[in-house]
Amino acid sequence: MDAKIKREKNYRRHKRIRAKIKGTGEIPRFCVFRSRKHIFVQLIDDEKGKTIISASDSELKNSKVKEKKVEVAYKTGKLIAKKALENKIEKVVFDRGGYKYHGRIKAIAEGAREGGLKF
Repeated sequence: MDAKIKREKNYRRHKRIRAKIKGTGEIPRFCVFRSRKHIFVQLIDDEKGKTIISASDSELKNSKVKEKKVEVAYKTGKLIAKKALENKIEKVVFDRGGYKYHGRIKAIAEGAREGGLKF
């Protein structure tokens, strides 16, 4: 598939998702960004336009054993859940950012759920 077409499909999916969901102070938007090497997560209050909490895979302690990207995403989900519970946030709205719900996106959601967040 051509890269331009793939980007366009991702953009369309993202617009469709964002039209339906909004984050508030009590129930923020759980936004995911995935690059080829890394994964980043934010909890965003759309009413104020501010990021409440953020986490990324670079915050995890890198060991000498190379882990798979899906495992790293799962641990990042658990990390953001831990940070959210420390700030008394239990419920979030999941924004997959136009990415399909499988692989690293699914892993980060499962890690966050296991960490204690409710979607």
